[in-house]
Amino acid sequence: MYFIFDLETVPDVALIRSMLDQEPLTADDWSNEEMIPTLEDLSDQDCIDIAAKRVGRGASGFLPPMFHKIVSWVGLWVDAKGQPKQKEAWSGEDEKEGLIKLFQELLTYKDFNLIHHNGRGFDLPVIEYRALKFNLQMPPRLSHREIKYRFSANNVDLVDEFSNYGASAWPKLKHLGMLINIPFKQVSEGNVVYEQYLRGDFKDIENYCYEDVVATYIIWLHLEYTRSNIKENEFENLKSRALNKLREIQNLNK
Repeated sequence: MYFIFDLETVPDVALIRSMLDQEPLTADDWSNEEMIPTLEDLSDQDCIDIAAKRVGRGASGFLPPMFHKIVSWVGLWVDAKGQPKQKEAWSGEDEKEGLIKLFQELLTYKDFNLIHHNGRGFDLPVIEYRALKFNLQMPPRLSHREIKYRFSANNVDLVDEFSNYGASAWPKLKHLGMLINIPFKQVSEGNVVYEQYLRGDFKDIENYCYEDVVATYIIWLHLEYTRSNIKENEFENLKSRALNKLREIQNLNK
């Protein structure tokens, strides 16, 4: 069985404030060098912006996995023939509860495999950091060589598959959808999740996460067909059903 999954996260403001408390503000953190504020005077967004400058990745300032907390996850169980079996999901404020539910779900099958888009670079490290934070034990399978080994056929990361493990540029999920003429990211975009979180719109966040999971599934189906691992009639049937589900998800927000 394969578990196709995605996480939605927001900045861990408490952790960021703890970092800024122990590593005080400097002139490099603030545009006005003559009026460096105290930590108490900073808004949460100010703290996020400063952390993005200090430890963020690239021009976007995207925070490393350690500085994210999980607010939603969606997983889709798929059998070896590509047939979807069941969807599981969680969203909410109680991150520990969400992690426990995810780990219990992953104990459903002893030798499950994973499919994701940039899960190695982001989602899986986030899960491990958050388990560390809450002193939780992850399912043993997540630490097995079949999952940890980068070139494993049991842990399929689409960015590795399409980039030949970093030999070429990593593709965005949205751009892969454009390539095969299927619109993804119609429900929302990742940069909107924090605003939805502040409003408490967890169902909208989960729906966006679900769209990404179905999009990942569709791309994986195309990849399997391209590599001659699925017969044409099976591919067309699975693709048609997946597209219907994708449209259903996208129509929820119209």
